[in-house]
Order: sequence, then C-alpha cells, then structure tokens
Amino acid sequence: MTRSWQDPAWVETMLEECSTWAVVGLSGDPGRTAYSIASLLQDRGKRVVPVHPAAAREGGLEVLGERAYATLSDIPFPVDVVDVFRRSEAAGPFADEAVRIGARGVWFQLGVVDEAAFERTTAAGVAMVMDTCPAIEWRRR
Repeated sequence: MTRSWQDPAWVETMLEECSTWAVVGLSGDPGRTAYSIASLLQDRGKRVVPVHPAAAREGGLEVLGERAYATLSDIPFPVDVVDVFRRSEAAGPFADEAVRIGARGVWFQLGVVDEAAFERTTAAGVAMVMDTCPAIEWRRR
C-alpha cells in the first residue's frame, strides 16, 4: 500500500508525539523560513536542533539558543524528527541519514519532494511527510 506524502497519522504523530526536531538548513538568519518555522516549533514546546554546515566552520554556533551541528550524525542524543529545508535535489541524503541515526520521522518542507527518498525512508519503517509545513498542518487542526 502506498501512503500519502501527507499521511494524517504521520503528521499527527510528528506534531504531537515527537519532541526533538533536527532542522536541516537552520541558520541564524531570522529572514529565512527555516528560522521562523524553528521558532514556531519552539513555541509549540519542541526542542530544535540546528543542522548546518557552518557549525563545523564556526565551532560553537548557536541558533535560537541551541547548539548547531554540522551533520545529523554529529548530534550526540536521539532525534525524533528531521525537518529538511533544502532543495528537492539535495534533500534525499538527509532522509537517508535520518534513517541511519534512528529518527522516528522525516519532514520535507513545502515544495520539497523526492519520491525515491520517500520510498527508501518508508520502506525502512520511518514515517515521512513531504511538501508541507508544520505551520500549515497546525492551522488545519
């Protein structure tokens, strides 16, 4: 059975049951969408973990009061959801890494679609949502 990219059960699980969200592409620029969505996640009680390559170059980089990591694999504690703010053609490897680190879910933001990554991720038993945003999904409720 093929599941929807926006399966309501998976959306619900990630929004309600998952507390630690790694946000790929989150920088300290408040003008970026990733920053505003990460701030919303924090307002909703989520722990946000910034993942940005600049963290490796700038050691000790913090965003929204949380230490940033260069890669998902660098995070030294469990992550529930990997929220990806990258172009579709660059997003798939982050879904694969999310599976490797044991994340419960992967969330590709509005406009980010990678059908092959969706198939790999869900085949590995990890919930995945694509082409939507937590802000949109919370408003729908």
